[in-house]
Amino acid sequence: MKKLSGLKTVAAIATLVAATAISTSALANPFNPFEALFGPHREPVAAPAYANPADDGAQRSEFRRQVVDYRTSEAPGTIIVDTPNTYLYLVMPGGKAMRYGIGVGREGFAWSGTKTVERKAEWPDWTPPPEMIQRQPYLPRFVAGGETNPLGARALYLSGSVYRIHGTNAPDTIGGRVSSGCIRMVNEDVIDLYSRVKVGTKVVVKPIGEHRAASAASSVN
Repeated sequence: MKKLSGLKTVAAIATLVAATAISTSALANPFNPFEALFGPHREPVAAPAYANPADDGAQRSEFRRQVVDYRTSEAPGTIIVDTPNTYLYLVMPGGKAMRYGIGVGREGFAWSGTKTVERKAEWPDWTPPPEMIQRQPYLPRFVAGGETNPLGARALYLSGSVYRIHGTNAPDTIGGRVSSGCIRMVNEDVIDLYSRVKVGTKVVVKPIGEHRAASAASSVN
């Protein structure tokens, strides 16, 4: 009698578990016993590989993309890299410029001069140059383009050099002197800049010693 009672109890529990599983997993595959009990398998939700600078804390407000008053003798369409103030300006007509926050070369790796954009690439591959491999032999020899690539979403290759203006997956480095000479921007900003400039665009990189107050932002956008 006790054995029969025990079997009834087990059967009741099994029925309850099955009913609960069915009610909470309507999309489960009825032919898969795991899904019948626990519901359909779902891939874990992954955070994006880079932060959106519009999100709080992703990027300091002074480095967010904005139109500012900017006086220069350079023609509209020119890129000016203000190394000491860690800003990049895309010159616009009427004494304005689109200003972006950037990360620049760390001590000993800053440079200056005039270049042109000789090539553009979306989600570029990264092949560290030999000089970088020599300094950091642990680096990979090749990284395919994608959201985890150090060059980020876009790259503008600067003529006659190994330097690029490129994206980064580390928005907290914007405003810092952190790179091996490349100019880095948050991915959303480099995508915006990429869409505005063409191959052949003039790029003026100012020396680290030329310090001046950054232009005040205008509330025009």
